[in-house]
Amino acid sequence: MALCTVYTTHALHSTCCVSTPTKNHLGFHQRQVFFYTHSNKITRSSKCSEISFATGDAKTVVIGLAADSGCGKSTFMRRLTSVFGGAAEPPKGGNPYSNTLISDTTTVICLDDYHSLDRTGRKEMGVTALDPTANNFDLMYEQVKAIKDGVAVEKPIYNHVTGLLDPPELIQPPKILVIEGLHPMFDPRVRELLDFSIYLDISNEVKFSWKIQRDMAERGHSLESIKASIEARKPDFDAYIDPQKQYADAVIEVLPTQLIPDKDEGKVLRVRLVMKEGVKYFSPVYLFDEGSTLTWIPCGRKLTCSYPGIKFSYGPDTYFSHEVSVLEMDGQFERLDELIYVENHLSNLSTKFYGEVTQQMLKHSDFPGSNNGTGLFQPIVGLKIRDLYEQILADSKVESPLQASKA
Repeated sequence: MALCTVYTTHALHSTCCVSTPTKNHLGFHQRQVFFYTHSNKITRSSKCSEISFATGDAKTVVIGLAADSGCGKSTFMRRLTSVFGGAAEPPKGGNPYSNTLISDTTTVICLDDYHSLDRTGRKEMGVTALDPTANNFDLMYEQVKAIKDGVAVEKPIYNHVTGLLDPPELIQPPKILVIEGLHPMFDPRVRELLDFSIYLDISNEVKFSWKIQRDMAERGHSLESIKASIEARKPDFDAYIDPQKQYADAVIEVLPTQLIPDKDEGKVLRVRLVMKEGVKYFSPVYLFDEGSTLTWIPCGRKLTCSYPGIKFSYGPDTYFSHEVSVLEMDGQFERLDELIYVENHLSNLSTKFYGEVTQQMLKHSDFPGSNNGTGLFQPIVGLKIRDLYEQILADSKVESPLQASKA
């Protein structure tokens, strides 16, 4: 390195070394930057991670998705990245246990990677992964901010198989960064970086069923260990995870059905899409007449429905003192190809062509929840995020010439 200036950034608790700028092959001015991040919770490698910054690029749009473990975040991520096109896959040639997913437009980061304690360390200290003391929020903030500003980072990896912290992986700034996990809205600094936020709010009954299915089938956990884990996590969930939903721009609530009184086995779900009013670049979806309060039972000659049928509701409400619009679906679809009938009665979907929601549902008909409200509302939120991204991008293109002329 020919010339280097070293300075300390007290706000980030980091030491940064910046070299003289050079031009890369695309003609952008580029600098080599080195961060030395210190953690009080765990000793990380002393090796400096190399990251780069290219000036003139549009800032990355950052989306936050919060939910407890086993609440459908992975399925939501697959539906979301599908809306933007291209399959989301782990980094090629990297750690096979990486939690990161990369597509042409999006990069999904699992916030478990910012655990400051490995599985053994948490056990020794008597804390769960939900406890803020088991997570490195300083590093989370530094790296999300860097990516948003167009700077690549060496992000740590939490290995869910071994429970250890693996060597870091290089994350390049994408057009859209999704940070998903337990705490995307917990730290006010990280929360301020989000352009849009979603919270998956799963009732205890449904969560238990889902977690058993995932952890037993995919991770080899026993039923007894799953039950013990849920009980051990509940106080921390109530204290640190659940309160984040008050900050979310959209909340997807998954509840037991009300169509089968006193007889629910968790197979039929009632799902509510709670959409905050007044969010920049986001207009809530509505059914029939915006702002009205109504109930709609669409079953009949145009929509095949088996017992217990389907019921939609829509109307204004308040949620943690915020004005919201709520769209609800109770029941499940018999035939996804008939969903176009329901789609025709929904407005503000931000679709690009007739039947795009139905197409997304049919495209991923094998995904969990595809026949109920989770399968319907998740791609709808994905379409709204795509629209939000395009609006932010359009505004940035307008602002850039104005800023250049002022300079």
